[in-house]
Amino acid sequence: MDITLLVKAAIMGIVEGLTEFLPISSTGHLILAGALLGFDDEKAKVFDIAIQTGAIFAVILVYWQKIRTTFIALPTDKQAQQFALNVFIAFLPAVVLGLLFGRAIKANLFTPVVVASTFIVGGLIILWAEKRQANNPALARIDSVDTMTWQDALKVGLVQTLAMVPGTSRSGATIIGGMLLGLSRKAATDFSFFLAMPTLIGAGVYSLYKERALLSMADVPMFAVGLVFSFISAWLCIRWLLRYISSHSFVPFAWYRIAFGLVVLATAWSGLVTWAA
Repeated sequence: MDITLLVKAAIMGIVEGLTEFLPISSTGHLILAGALLGFDDEKAKVFDIAIQTGAIFAVILVYWQKIRTTFIALPTDKQAQQFALNVFIAFLPAVVLGLLFGRAIKANLFTPVVVASTFIVGGLIILWAEKRQANNPALARIDSVDTMTWQDALKVGLVQTLAMVPGTSRSGATIIGGMLLGLSRKAATDFSFFLAMPTLIGAGVYSLYKERALLSMADVPMFAVGLVFSFISAWLCIRWLLRYISSHSFVPFAWYRIAFGLVVLATAWSGLVTWAA
């Protein structure tokens, strides 16, 4: 058993869990962390996607009561049926565009420079969205995921597809996109979590199936360590984030994205850090 490899898997799991649900791009951080750790071959790319499932288990744990109540009420309750339909509708654009363009995006855009650039652009968009809603609170017309229409869900689903570009952030696209589309910060965050369940589980299962020839039973300990650390760190992060958004905006994350992106570009340009492609 390669202890060094397991330590790298644990670090990558922690990075995944801490960044998956914050608007700072888990994929971007995993690409950069993998470049620094030398953990960036084809098998590592499958690992990065697969360990997202650990983070989803944390979402299921935190939102278990809502999930359980919805499933029980599905046969008879229209509100539960509408909520489930909304999640399904929002999930579809990522499936369609992922199947059409996923391979090309993976081949051409998964580089540190692209990630750093989208960090910066995404940070500027967050600053604009927060300023827009602060100046006109009435724009937040939807206070709960239970009052969303299927049209609202479809729009959020379309915005989520922007996260196919690494560094954009799936949670950032859905949360900030939701706010721009009329959701409150809390409603946008909640819906982002629920939408993550089919999106990330589907991506993980599809990636494992598609790249199964790369994997063997010897890889099980590495994946298990990554999943466990992803779950623990994501659970802690989600609980903190839900408390944070009750009284704070996403502006600090915007400045973090901009600063981090500039550091990556500066170190790459100066040669201080040799970022792997």
